[in-house]
Amino acid sequence: MLFNSLTFLIFLPTVFLLYWGLGSKRVRAQNVFLLVASYVFYGWWDWRFLSLIFLSSLVDYVVGWRLGKAEKISQRKLLLWISLIVNLGILLTFKYFDFFIGSFAGMLNLFGLQANLPSLRLILPVGVSFYTFQTLSYTIDIYRRKIEPTRDPVAFFAFVSFFPQLVAGPIERAKNLLPQFQIQRSLDRDDLSEGFRQILWGFLKKVVVADTAAGFVNDIFAQSSTLDGLTLAIGIFLFSIQIYCDFSGYSDIAIGTARLFGFRLMRNFAYPYFSRDIAEFWRRWHISLSTWFRDYVYIPLGGSYVERGRRIFNIMVTFSVSGLWHGANWTFLAWGFLNGLYYIPLMLADRQKQFTEIPAQGRLLPSISEGARMLGTFAITMFAWVFFRADSMGHAFQILQRLVTHPWLGLDYSGYLKPILLAVGLLLVEWWQRDKEYALQVGSWRLPLRWAAYYMVLFIILFYGNFGETEFIYFQF
Repeated sequence: MLFNSLTFLIFLPTVFLLYWGLGSKRVRAQNVFLLVASYVFYGWWDWRFLSLIFLSSLVDYVVGWRLGKAEKISQRKLLLWISLIVNLGILLTFKYFDFFIGSFAGMLNLFGLQANLPSLRLILPVGVSFYTFQTLSYTIDIYRRKIEPTRDPVAFFAFVSFFPQLVAGPIERAKNLLPQFQIQRSLDRDDLSEGFRQILWGFLKKVVVADTAAGFVNDIFAQSSTLDGLTLAIGIFLFSIQIYCDFSGYSDIAIGTARLFGFRLMRNFAYPYFSRDIAEFWRRWHISLSTWFRDYVYIPLGGSYVERGRRIFNIMVTFSVSGLWHGANWTFLAWGFLNGLYYIPLMLADRQKQFTEIPAQGRLLPSISEGARMLGTFAITMFAWVFFRADSMGHAFQILQRLVTHPWLGLDYSGYLKPILLAVGLLLVEWWQRDKEYALQVGSWRLPLRWAAYYMVLFIILFYGNFGETEFIYFQF
């Protein structure tokens, strides 16, 4: 079920009214209802995939329960391996089996060997990468004795399948979200107002900015072999805006929707395009995934507490795996690898945490140095996005080649004015509100100004939005 669909427009208020109609003191009844609603939400795409999320939830609930009792290290390791094999087995089979088989066959062809290897051609279940990582963090944290296992299967199953963030995050940790299923929740006025504001802002980013840019991006990348460098640069810029507004828009809707039900999800984006170096960018972009890979891949590999060569290895493995998490294509691996290369100089100079405060804090405009750093970071980020968006490595290199060899052909660029103005306008608003969690966080404004802001955003959505029920980009991951 898509957030930007008529079905969800009916689903959300129906679930909201029935949920709160149960009464705030009936926590278990609310959890049962949320579990059923979440399975309906997920099964709307394909009910058959409910078996996968149920299996993943069941295995990790049992493993977590057994880990809570096991004391022998051998038993604990065995239980953890069961969780890893089942969850990663599902992910690898549905998402990567054909990719690895195809890559192996291609390698054999390089040596003149023909191989007719089997392929599964399975449909990728929506959100499998997200809920797999969410439930894995539960068993790993219990294994590390950072949390205690829950004895409430309903609360755990609802935690794994919670519909606002089920298919595209944020990837929540059990330490944060699971306890919220085990306490009494009340209908709070502040939660309602903040939730609706964030949902409204998320819809503006998705249906107005991202979906407007999408048509132009698709055309430019499809015709890249005939276009000049300036047009391709416009396409790369618009894709950078599209993927940000599409994904952060989903996160805003998810976080806002969760607040309507009394839940607080973690922040997933913190104005990443105002970052002053690539390390700051990765602290601000898809925060739930970045911190997941930090805690469950980078640190177990040794993190930064090893010699220089091993640190470089750890960084490159983490970023490369992060890239491959996004999809079974060499382009995603290249994108992750490239970001790893960007990060290494900062790490070696021990300057990866030099920017932690709000950019230009207390000032309207950044300094010349800050502005140059932000532009430079945005430029290298856009360069990497070429690989993320391209259909293949050959397609990516073709685009980069034409950027240099055919910089300008005197084409008509006026047709790109609308998406560019929308993109720039959104960035200006977010710059103005960069000290807030999201740009429409205006609860402290005077009442007339607040309502003027709401009506303006609603007007823009209704008159400039694209309501073709376009899928969110990260649904494919």
